[in-house]
Amino acid sequence: MVDITIEKLKDEDAKKLYEFELDNRGFFEKMVPSRGEDYYNFENFKIRHKELLDEQALGLSYFYLIKNKKGSILGRMNLVDIDKVKQLGHIGYRVAEECSGKGVASIALKLLLESIDTTGIKKLLAKTTDINVASQKVLEKNGFKYIETSDEDFTFNGQSIKFLFYMWTM
Repeated sequence: MVDITIEKLKDEDAKKLYEFELDNRGFFEKMVPSRGEDYYNFENFKIRHKELLDEQALGLSYFYLIKNKKGSILGRMNLVDIDKVKQLGHIGYRVAEECSGKGVASIALKLLLESIDTTGIKKLLAKTTDINVASQKVLEKNGFKYIETSDEDFTFNGQSIKFLFYMWTM
């Protein structure tokens, strides 16, 4: 079993998170649209990092880093678009290329689900693409149920893709 932790994003994580994103940019952009050139400018990144921390402080979203026991960032998980009335949030995650296929995302999601009652959330929604089988497996392994596939296709990296939607309830 992979020995990892998840930790809420902190101010002092900015530099290492920036390096993580920069190191894995090419890998991530094979699966999700680019965040754009501005995202990879460290000064802009620090501004965005501060905005995420402000959002987290208000309880609108929670941002987690997946780390190994040495404290290196292996991935990240975002719990966003929180609706406190409906006790609902949306989950997203990404792991470093070197961690892909090693169970890191599955374990990190399991850790998050084990502690989610502290957030007041009882239901999570997730989406992935029909070509991202690894992400589908991570969700299903952690008790997410497939809901539906989007009606519309979109083209990404020359492929026709649809979104798959999943739900988890406490």
